[in-house]
Formats: sequence, C-alpha cells, structure tokens
Amino acid sequence: MRALAHPARLEILEHLSLAKEGATATECAEVVGLSPSATSYHLRALAKVGMIQEGPSRGDGRERVWQVSHRHYSISAERQAGPDEVAAESVLVETFLARQNEKVRRAIVRIRQDNDEWFDVTTITEQTLQLTADELKELLLKIEELVEPMSRLKRDDPPEGSRSVTLQLRAVPLV
Repeated sequence: MRALAHPARLEILEHLSLAKEGATATECAEVVGLSPSATSYHLRALAKVGMIQEGPSRGDGRERVWQVSHRHYSISAERQAGPDEVAAESVLVETFLARQNEKVRRAIVRIRQDNDEWFDVTTITEQTLQLTADELKELLLKIEELVEPMSRLKRDDPPEGSRSVTLQLRAVPLV
C-alpha cells in the first residue's frame, strides 16, 4: 500500500494500465509532470512491489518500456490489521480520494469549453440509500455488469464521438 500512496505513482499506474504497448519513463514523465529521472524512481518503486514490469523493447532496445503486471487491481485491508497497516491504508485512501477529486476539478474547469452535449451530461450527484449489506453487494454487481462492456480496455473500436469518462462510485455506510 505504501508504494501506491503517492499521487504520481497512482497516475503512472493509471496511464500504464491504459497504454496497450506500455510507456517509457519519458512518456510517463509527460503525463505526471515530473522529470524522467524522478519518474524513473517512481517506476522502480512500482516494479519493486510487482505492480509494473518491463515490457517488450521497441526497436533498438535502448528505451526501457514499462507495462502493468495486471490490468485491474484493488486494495483491501485485513480486518485485524496492525497500526502500521492501518496508517498505510489511511494514506493510500487519502491519496486516492485526492486524485479522484482533482480529476473532477480539472474536468469541471474544462467542461465549460466543451460543446453543450458533454456539458449537459456531466454530473456530480449523491443519493442516500437505505439497504442491507447484501442489497449493496447486489447493486454494485449490477452496476459493474452494466459498465463493464464500456470499459476503455474492452473497446478496441469505440464509437465516433466517444471520450474517456471517469465514473466514480463510492458506497460507504453512514455512521
């Protein structure tokens, strides 16, 4: 969890998970806004914990290409976690939520420059539901089933006019 508790690493991991042929440190650096050497440091940290690996070389083999080890990943904590694990989880959750919130902030700024079609369908909403844990599990499975065919990784030939869209879903019980 500590390896992912850095915004640049989350962004690199996301970029690599969407790059079908991997990416170099220089290419990742452009995405995260860091120098190639600083980006290389983060790439090595992700490789050390098995999140990414070296990919097939391009051309003459002088460039190191990185790719994700797994297209999908999830983070879960042990219920009986110790203080160090709980602290690492907390940092990772805060980093992840900050990154998701920043995506929304950037989109809201840019969406005003888009055509009306995209402006009109962009939404941030919250609904408070009343359900059991089993009902929530069933709801989340239905949502996953509904959106899975539209996953960017599943669409080799997306429809004209389509764009990458972040769909963020948080389902947590209110205390």
